[in-house]
Amino acid sequence: MTPREAALAVLGEAGGPLHRTVVLDRALRAGYLDPFTTPDVRGAIFAALRELAADGVIVRADTGVYEASPKAPST
Repeated sequence: MTPREAALAVLGEAGGPLHRTVVLDRALRAGYLDPFTTPDVRGAIFAALRELAADGVIVRADTGVYEASPKAPST
């Protein structure tokens, strides 16, 4: 799973806004990302969140806080 897919999955499951560190933690705990195979997993998930927000797929609720867009798919 890519960092982008992992971020979408976590935010889709959350049902509300999450801080970027919580998104990272949940993606790692759920096994969506492997820190041993994804180089700079922290930077990758943070970049994916920024890109998703810029593309309008997710909503930036506050500094470092993101939530799934009502029209966004959950996976």
